[in-house]
Amino acid sequence: MASALLTNSAVNTTDHKLPLLLGVDGGGTSCRARIADLDGNILGEGFSGSANPRTGLDSACNTIMQATRAAMAQAGLEENDFGRMYAGLGLAGVNQQKERDLVLGWGFPFAGIFLETDAFAACMGAFNGRDGAILILGTGSCGASLIDGEVKTLGGWGFPISDHGSGASLGLAAIRYSLLAHEGMKEQTPLSLAIMATFDHSPEQAVAWQDSALPRDYGSYGPLVIEHLSKGDQLAEQLIRESAEDAAMMIRVLHQRGANQCALVGGLSEFVMPWLPEDVAAIATLPQGDAMHGALLMAMKLF
Repeated sequence: MASALLTNSAVNTTDHKLPLLLGVDGGGTSCRARIADLDGNILGEGFSGSANPRTGLDSACNTIMQATRAAMAQAGLEENDFGRMYAGLGLAGVNQQKERDLVLGWGFPFAGIFLETDAFAACMGAFNGRDGAILILGTGSCGASLIDGEVKTLGGWGFPISDHGSGASLGLAAIRYSLLAHEGMKEQTPLSLAIMATFDHSPEQAVAWQDSALPRDYGSYGPLVIEHLSKGDQLAEQLIRESAEDAAMMIRVLHQRGANQCALVGGLSEFVMPWLPEDVAAIATLPQGDAMHGALLMAMKLF
């Protein structure tokens, strides 16, 4: 169920300053904001860091404001324009009501808020609001299907207990294998050696690192895996195949729910897609629009 908060009882489009739409795509690694007018003309975009409320409410909400202000600066807008801005917020980590309530109660200066998951926003954008499904493969992972106006999510319960096929899970698997290889329980590869080199080949340093490591820190090992994948590293291939199998598991369920197509989005998508099993490769596709476009469509629902 979508969460909406309207601070104005009605939208007066005859005012001298017309309402504006704000679309925010907030994930575990980055937050992007796009401002548009009611005709869909893009006025400005902004970018900032992690915006997952589950890893810090104030940090996530301040990050959203940073991205929004960057978009406003590009659009030539000022602080007093917040009051005519209707926001669609597609955020990681708001699957549960507790996080929704915390975000809606944080004190954003917008005229109205439509809050949903980043998966919802990505699904809206991928098929321009029409039926279909998406699978986000970023720092985290989450599936969503939009069928006959009903949205159902799949997975996305957070790292490490969920987020199958994600960058964070890929990084965790790579580090775990590399530690085994370091101690002679698995065969060493150039990738496993490169990963252990980030810890000075010391398991003790890896343990110290994990004590404060966030999902995005695990996800930061993804580029190293992709680099070695292009070199034919056996471990890199094994890890990507496992990620593709996890992705396929989720795509199959989304298809069973009635989605004829599933758009893969997120930083890992282009690398996982070629490794998908045949039965889901025919279903997988690229999105028509991004999650910021979907978030703008969410904001439009406030009207």
